[in-house]
Amino acid sequence: MPENNPPEEGKLIGKISHYFGNIAVAVIELSGPLKVGDEIRIVGGEETDFNQTVDSMEFEHKKIDKAKKGDSIGLKVNEKIREGYKVYKV
Repeated sequence: MPENNPPEEGKLIGKISHYFGNIAVAVIELSGPLKVGDEIRIVGGEETDFNQTVDSMEFEHKKIDKAKKGDSIGLKVNEKIREGYKVYKV
């Protein structure tokens, strides 16, 4: 059965629940696992669609190397985003 998403979009692993513009940090509600070194794609709105590598992430103000489904993690992002944007692992 063919996938609905183009293959380059990747697997949906979460969505943005908060964005702190002053420090460029997003809070991502994960629906799949994520680890440092993974490449993610953030998509939303009319113009936002970019890829970035996960350099570091935090869970409850502590640096972590990996997170699991159900975690809410903090992640520094390269561009301005908004709540509700989707996060894919590519």
